[in-house]
Parts: sequence; structure tokens; C-alpha cells
Amino acid sequence: MSVFNNSALYPQFLLTGFQGLEAKYSLISLPICLIYIISIAGNITILFIIRTEPSLHQPMYYFLSMLALTDLGLSTVTLPTMFSVFWFHARGISFIACAVQMYFIHVFSIIESAVLLAMAFDRVVAIREPLRYSAILTNGVIIRIGLASAGRALMLVFPVPFLLKRLQFRTINTLSYPFCLHQDLIKLTVSSRRISSFYGLMVVISSMGLDSILLLLSYMLILVTVLSVASKVERVKALNTCISHICAVLTFYTPMIGLSMIRRYGQNASPLVHVLMADVYLLVPPLMNPIVYSVKTKQIRLRILKKFKKQKG
Repeated sequence: MSVFNNSALYPQFLLTGFQGLEAKYSLISLPICLIYIISIAGNITILFIIRTEPSLHQPMYYFLSMLALTDLGLSTVTLPTMFSVFWFHARGISFIACAVQMYFIHVFSIIESAVLLAMAFDRVVAIREPLRYSAILTNGVIIRIGLASAGRALMLVFPVPFLLKRLQFRTINTLSYPFCLHQDLIKLTVSSRRISSFYGLMVVISSMGLDSILLLLSYMLILVTVLSVASKVERVKALNTCISHICAVLTFYTPMIGLSMIRRYGQNASPLVHVLMADVYLLVPPLMNPIVYSVKTKQIRLRILKKFKKQKG
């Protein structure tokens, strides 16, 4: 295929589902559809419960609202192309549409990383400075943290589509997944991708890389504080407040690390493994976060049960 010059036109991309299983896409789409329904319904429920219950108008739950909004955004931005592939076998996507989807996928991923860090900070303050908790995490501080998290992501990823636009692709390019990711797009270029690759690496290091280090430091502070508490009951109580957040962190970072590892060292792995890991990376966190917080957080669980009882009554 001929080399495509972006200065005149834009290349076309083909999304990839589970190769060799095209005849079973209608069946495969059922669990994917169920995951999206549960993810969207679960996160909307979390937002509704927090919005309507004055007792939940606290910093911890404001950050949980940010997490739910981010998960809704991530689910919404990946849903169209996933369904176009698995429902309609429509694989084609333009460069513009692909760049827009890629932009928002990475923006929401970086925001989620920042929100998880903010939630860790919330737990540090609650455990180390319980008497000053409300004074430190005021509504103004929480709003600034939310705006900073979103602003950082938007600014960091903003140059990426323009750097991609400068690159040359072939007329038709086959992606590895049913959605667009930066590392997948630059792999398809036929011109030098050094600047785009370097900038992409810097974005990852200055966002998720930095956040993961600060998350680790936050939990080291929490652990030191908890171990200094004399009472075993108080230790368990303090650690229990962190369980839901730890689950959310593991749910977010484990698939991301797995996808990075499989891309770097799994060249001989089946394409199905690559697609499955990418799907897990984007589908599992929005699915699991509302489930984990609904099950492990007593206040959320009781409010949800209360709402269901009222509806039945």
C-alpha cells in the first residue's frame, strides 16, 4: 500500500476485534454489553446516592464522585467503536475520529490516576490528622484538586494529536484493538516517530508514573501511622477504611501494567491476548469501582439498600 501524506489527506484505520472469532461476535458482544450496562448504571448510582444523601457530602465521597464521573467518561468514549466492531462488524474509522477517541481515552486515564492519588491523600489526612481533617480538606481545596487533575490531563495530552498529524501513515492502517491508543497509532507510522514516542513517554512518566510513586509513599505514611497505634482494634479499623481504595488502585494499575508488559515482551503472544488485555484495561476499572465501593463501603451500601426498599414499598 502506498505511503499516505497527512499534508493532503488523512489515512483510514481499521479497528481489530478478536481475530478468527468474527462469526461469534454477536455472542462475544453480550458480556461486553453487560459490562457497559453495569458500569454506567453502577457509576450513575454512586453519583445519585452521594448527591441525594447529605450525610455523604464529605471529602471522601466527593473524590469518589470524581472517580465515578471519570469512569463514566472512559466507558462512554470507548463504547461506540467497541459496539461498531462487535455488533455491526464495522471496522473503519477516520484519522480524526481515531485521534479524538485516543485523546479522551488517555485524558480520562490520567484523570483517574490523579483522582486515585487524591483519594490516597484523603486517607492520609483522615488517618494522620483526624482532628484537622475537615479543616484541611475544605470544599475549596477539593474543587482545586479536581480542576488540577482535569487540567493536567487535558494539557499533557493536548499536543499528542497534533504530533500524530505530522506523521505519515499508509493509506489503510490496521490497529491492534477495537479502539485507538497512542502507542498503537505510532507503531503504524512510516515516518520517524521519535518525537511522538518521546513525548508519549514523558506524559506517562509525569502523570501515571509520578502518581504511582506518590501513591506508594502515601500508603507508607498510612502504614507507619497505623503501626504506631497501640490498639489492634484501631489498627484494623483504620486499615479497613483503605480497603476499597486499595482495590480501586489495583484494578486500575494491574491491567495497565499487564498491557504494557504484553506489548513490550509478548510479541509472540496470540493477538487475542493483546486485545483481551486492552479490553480489560479499559473495561474492568469502570465496572469494578462502583461494585467495590458499594460492597465495601458501609455508608454507600446502606444508602443503596435504603433506596431499593423505598422503591419496593
